[in-house]
Amino acid sequence: MSCEQTQILLHGYFDGELDAARAAEFERHLETCSECQIALETQEKLRSAMQRGQLREQAPVSLRRKVIANLPAARRAGFGLSGMWLRWAVTAAAILLVALVGWRIFPGFRGTDNFEATAVIDAHLRSLQAGHLVDVASTDQHTVKPWFDGKIDFAPPVRDFTNDGFPLQGGRLDVLHGRTVAALVYGRNKHVVNVFVWPTAERDEAPRAGSHLGYQWLHWRQGGMEFYAVSDTTPSALVELQRLISQ
Repeated sequence: MSCEQTQILLHGYFDGELDAARAAEFERHLETCSECQIALETQEKLRSAMQRGQLREQAPVSLRRKVIANLPAARRAGFGLSGMWLRWAVTAAAILLVALVGWRIFPGFRGTDNFEATAVIDAHLRSLQAGHLVDVASTDQHTVKPWFDGKIDFAPPVRDFTNDGFPLQGGRLDVLHGRTVAALVYGRNKHVVNVFVWPTAERDEAPRAGSHLGYQWLHWRQGGMEFYAVSDTTPSALVELQRLISQ
């Protein structure tokens, strides 16, 4: 059985997202847990390997010739092999190479959605530690909603769905990639559902779903807000909660 601390705390510790108390707690745990020691060492080796990696590639002669052939005006203006346009082409080729390497190394995490989903699942796992699930514990939306006033610069849509099988349990502030977000906490039978909310300038987007580490996530945008619902409940339950929030 994998160590629970590995899943809940390791990624937050590795990324420097834990507060001082939890970081110290995890370091004490590391002293006696070989599984966490190995997992942390693996993460550190991967980061070091990527930093040392020479993610550059010399453009082949054929590519250089094609670029030059398509830029006759640049050649007449004095842009040779070291000209601005050629440098731009080589840079573009390098960017494509980095993208290709990332695609091959991380086949399960391709695209912005999966990058964000990994972060929200980590935040969900951290919230399951004792005393970290809610900052304001209440089933009353009229208690939870005002609690956010003055703490964030937007008003999350707080509603209770007890009659629909999703009782409100409270809310808290959380941090995703350095951005403060609202986390609305719901129950679903014996499961916990975190709904992360923050403002966005992007247009509305229909729900998209996925899973990671045995947890389901559902992402959508509506009315200037971005939502991520995360839980170990069924995907259909998240779809139902999304429908209720979007009404």
